[in-house]
Amino acid sequence: MTLDMKDQPIQRTGRKFAQVLEGARVVFMAKGFEGASVDDIAKEAGVSKATLYSYFPDKRLLFSEVVRTECQRQCEATGAGGDFHENHPPAESLYAGARMIIASYLSEISQQMFRICVAEATRFPELGELFYQSGPMIWRTDMRSYLQQATARGDMAVEDFDMAADQFIELCKADLLLRAVFLNETEFSEDEQHRVAAAAVDLFLAKHGR
Repeated sequence: MTLDMKDQPIQRTGRKFAQVLEGARVVFMAKGFEGASVDDIAKEAGVSKATLYSYFPDKRLLFSEVVRTECQRQCEATGAGGDFHENHPPAESLYAGARMIIASYLSEISQQMFRICVAEATRFPELGELFYQSGPMIWRTDMRSYLQQATARGDMAVEDFDMAADQFIELCKADLLLRAVFLNETEFSEDEQHRVAAAAVDLFLAKHGR
């Protein structure tokens, strides 16, 4: 019987919680959800199955916690949820935001999580929402906040903040994202990332700048 993750508690306290989570991260990243067994995870974490189940009564709960934690780490590492929108000229603020967004989606962990979410979408539909809320939605919220502030100051002229935020993020994915996803490229030069970020800013300001 499949448990409803929303109704199941996660015990996030205890000295072995982080140990269990790290073991699960290693196994899930290597084998995906279906290929990872509880025995594998317990062995990697160095705990008994009873200890593992005391924290996570269902493997799906453990998987969702790994996804949530890794998305949070990635956002923190690349600046999502932070304040890149200081009172600088829009070109500077947008460029800084573009570089953060590019770094986020090109990171190894982001690519791993994306592939896992796609692979597990049929049996684990709530995973896509979890990934979106823990990653892309944070960037969208940050960008929307910046655009509202910049427009209020008179630095920009944006009418639909949600659409503009989404469009800017998509501009930051030009060329590089598809190469990462479909060609399995993992290294992108400073010049390549600058080219995409600068072009995104130029095109966006042509529409919304003053």
